[in-house]
Order: sequence, then structure tokens, then C-alpha cells
Amino acid sequence: MSYIHTHNPLLDELLHHMHRDPHHRASSLSDFILGAQDGLVNVLGVILGIAAATNDARIVLVAGLATTFAESISMGAVAYTTTLADADHYQSELEREYRHIQEIPNLEIQEIRDIYKNKGFGGDLLERIVNTVTANKDVWVAVMMAEEHQLAPIDRKQAIRAAWIVGLSAIIGSLVPLAPFMFLSVATSMWASVVITALVLFAIGAYKARVTIGKPMRSGIEMAAIGTISALAGYLVGIILKIPPLP
Repeated sequence: MSYIHTHNPLLDELLHHMHRDPHHRASSLSDFILGAQDGLVNVLGVILGIAAATNDARIVLVAGLATTFAESISMGAVAYTTTLADADHYQSELEREYRHIQEIPNLEIQEIRDIYKNKGFGGDLLERIVNTVTANKDVWVAVMMAEEHQLAPIDRKQAIRAAWIVGLSAIIGSLVPLAPFMFLSVATSMWASVVITALVLFAIGAYKARVTIGKPMRSGIEMAAIGTISALAGYLVGIILKIPPLP
């Protein structure tokens, strides 16, 4: 659904913000964090488990790289299909709202009235707003979609963009815990990988809080702790299933 012009400056401004509200649209930052965090945590868990079980850097790197590319493709595909599903959901709700204003207009008018009454409008001003919104079916439906369903239009082209961002960020995140195993011994690399990954997770969490909402320090610590604890599950599996050295 394209942006609607009503030739009413106040209503045009309202619709403009509803369509461009970042809280109702796919966020590049969220896509990046999703992919990077998944790559960091999953690959760290895999390589810690492999390293604990085999103590062989070559096997760790092979397993880590295989996980990296399989994970990035999978995450990109999930981002793509999820965005398309969201677009289909929006279209379905959009068509349903058009049917409702055609079949039960009085109920839909009352819903518009309740929406703006709850925002603090009343009296003649409230009725003018209701009359203005319901005078144009496209505007009426757009307001219902944004205010009642908390949905905004999703361009299907965003699916490809989201897939690329998530997939590439997953690769970048996956390479972080792998890097120490290219230069250091397995024992040293395991500790270095955990520390580096925790620091990167902390930075991602702090940055997310800084550009959205929340306390950077708290958000960073939470993301680092949750990610590191999750990855250590792989280490425990490796210890339990440790492969004895060949004679």
C-alpha cells in the first residue's frame, strides 16, 4: 500500500509518520544483531565442543567454517521467509479491514472514535477527526491498520535485503570466535575465543541500547552473559563426549 495523500496537512502528517515509524518496520539494526549474535553464539558453542572433544585445531576450523556457511544460509532464508510472511499477514488484515468498513461501517466508525478518544480528543474536535478519517476509505483503513493492529506496510523487496543483512552478519559474527584457532594453540584459542566473543556481544548489546532504548552497560552485560552461557553448553557436550587420543 503506497503512501496516501489526503490534501489535509494534519492528516497527511499523521499518515506519513504511521508509514515511516521505525517501530513498525523491518529494522536493519535488528537484522544485523540477529545474524551477528546467532553466528557468534552458535559457532562458539560448536567449536568449543569440538575443541574439547578432539583437541585438533584443523577439525575445529573445518567444523566451524561448515557451521558458519550453513548457519548464514539458514538464517538468511529464515529472514527472507519471515519478512514475506509478515507482508502476507499485513495484506490479509488490510483486505479484512476493507471488508469490514464495507459490511459493518458503523462499528468501524465507533472504533475510530474510540481510538482518538483514548488519545485524549473529545467533543467537536473528536467528531471532526472521525469524519475526516472515515471520509476516505484508504485513510480509514490505514489508520485502522496502524492504530488497531499496530501494523505498517511491508515492501516485499525488504525480504531480500533482510536476507542479505542477516546472512552476511551471521558470517561476520561466526568468524570472530574462529579467528584465534588460526593462530594459537587449541587450549589458548578456547579461552581467547570465549573472551573475544563475550566482548563483541557486549559491544553489540551496548550499541543496541544506545541507538534504541535502554542502558548500554546493562544491555551489553546481559547479551554477553546470555550468549556466553549458551555457547558453553557446547563445551560441556565436548567434555562429556571427549574422544581419547589415538595410541
